[in-house]
Amino acid sequence: MKFTAALAFTDPDQYLPLAKACEDAGIWAVACSDHVVHPREINSPYPYTTDGSPRFPPQSPFVDPFVAMAAMGAVTERLRFFTNIYVLPLRHPLSVAKQLASITSIIGNRVALGMGVGWMEEEFELMGADFRTRGKRADEAVAIMRGLWDPEPEWFSFEGEHYRLPEIEMTPRISEPVPIYVGGISEFAYKRAARLGDGWISDLMTSSEVATSIERIEHWRAHFGTQDQPFEYVVSVSDVVNAEGFARLEDLGVTSVLTMPWVYTRGFTEELDERLAGITDFADQVISQQ
Repeated sequence: MKFTAALAFTDPDQYLPLAKACEDAGIWAVACSDHVVHPREINSPYPYTTDGSPRFPPQSPFVDPFVAMAAMGAVTERLRFFTNIYVLPLRHPLSVAKQLASITSIIGNRVALGMGVGWMEEEFELMGADFRTRGKRADEAVAIMRGLWDPEPEWFSFEGEHYRLPEIEMTPRISEPVPIYVGGISEFAYKRAARLGDGWISDLMTSSEVATSIERIEHWRAHFGTQDQPFEYVVSVSDVVNAEGFARLEDLGVTSVLTMPWVYTRGFTEELDERLAGITDFADQVISQQ
């Protein structure tokens, strides 16, 4: 089992020391969250709580994830990074492809894009992006980025419903495409992950819910003929707290657990020293048992 540390809502000055501690502890990856702004008035329902309220209050820190990944990559050697979750259709795919290729060219093939289609219509309006077409534009964006990331130095063009590109090329070239993990717990998300993704990222779920989600995604992978391709299942679980439980998740097909490793022994602390000590605890009590 691999482990990913979630750095959502983390103060910017903690990113670099936490990244170095995670690498020393044997943690596989760090996940960085994404939002551009937080409107004072939000009428869009948050899809992952029963009352539709976001889990994060105003003033929660949201460092630009690409900036954070590049900075952490510069002070580590093996640790991987991905976004959880980057709202892809808020941005133009050329910009996203350029940024990810640039980070990869500097720190190596240690970066993945965890993408979703978004839920906050107000943020789309502020960014000048169409909320209604976000799903189709996200699909086209994936095709465009993968075309531009092809290591062969060929010209690339695209003709879609929402994006039309003449023959172009993008440098720097990277040796392999950036993996794309699709987030979400809807049937649409399962289908998109199976059809287009190199992996899937869950919301916070029970082990039983994780098993059901994996079953649905594997159903669609068989349908789309992608079941023989490598695939990451990155999950957050609410009912597993020890090495034995993580082993059971591995039996379900989970490849990485996404968690805040300090929570197991230090609680939901925001103190850097406590978080660092909790990462060491997690390495001793969990990772060393794998």
